[in-house]
Amino acid sequence: MSEKIATRAAFGEALVTLADQYPQLTVLDADLSGSTMTCGFAKAHPHRFFNLGIAESNMMGVAAGLATCGKKVFASSFAMFAAGRAFEQVRNSIAYPGLNVTVVGSHGGLSVGEDGATHQCCEDLSLMRTIPNMTVLCPCDGPEMRAAVSALMNHKGPAYLRLGRLAVDSVTDQIPGYQFEIGKGVLLREGADVTVVATGMMVQAALKAAALLAGEGLSVQVLDFHTIKPLDGPLLEAAARKTGCVVTTEEHSVLGGLGSAVAEYLGEHCPVPVIRHGVNDLFGRSGKAQEVLDAYGLNPQGVAEAVRKAVKRKG
Repeated sequence: MSEKIATRAAFGEALVTLADQYPQLTVLDADLSGSTMTCGFAKAHPHRFFNLGIAESNMMGVAAGLATCGKKVFASSFAMFAAGRAFEQVRNSIAYPGLNVTVVGSHGGLSVGEDGATHQCCEDLSLMRTIPNMTVLCPCDGPEMRAAVSALMNHKGPAYLRLGRLAVDSVTDQIPGYQFEIGKGVLLREGADVTVVATGMMVQAALKAAALLAGEGLSVQVLDFHTIKPLDGPLLEAAARKTGCVVTTEEHSVLGGLGSAVAEYLGEHCPVPVIRHGVNDLFGRSGKAQEVLDAYGLNPQGVAEAVRKAVKRKG
């Protein structure tokens, strides 16, 4: 049976696994290690872990300082605070000088659930994507998250890594020959009628939607874009030319995230109908995670409806 694990848990495991191999690895947290799952690293390597308290802006400054001394720093908090509250320090202290810091935003999107609109950050990918020098990653499952953390250990420069709260089914470990590379999308399912470009937990929803739509006679291609910046333009363009229309899906605002990145690229290189599926310029609301996701259409049925619209628009 496929593993079911939250990407935040896989992130925590990966840090511990890689610690001995990379003695320069240093982890910071903002009094949320039990939620971001850096607690395992803190226990295993207490002298390489620093709790900076509820002071995310200061934490990013400390991360920058450590990076200038040769440390490989992962600085974690909730996405709302890592990307939002500390934006200035991430931009000016980390990205501007091009330092080797991975800013980790946990509990991204609506699946934070009961924490409500203040903590359901649907803007983080957009915020981080606009910063020069910044690489932006949103892995979809446990195996992909572990691969991403490993790849980031050898990545030069700043990066943003989004973690999810909910346990999700592993799908990338079911793909023959799957390989993770920063900046390269992954073909998860072949199709001829429409391409769905997904990131994060919406990858699983896209695959379920593709299976659902196969019963309606639609052949849906599914791409996993774990890296939103840099975008895999060649793979995206090839898919658009093959199927003639594209749907993007993300647990994030349709403004500024994956949908915007894809629409911008195709608008310049291969204009085809594009439907952006995600959070439609709205704040979240409090409730059980799956109920909130369903209320906003972030489920297989919502993806399927977006696909039908795209195919109809293609004509």
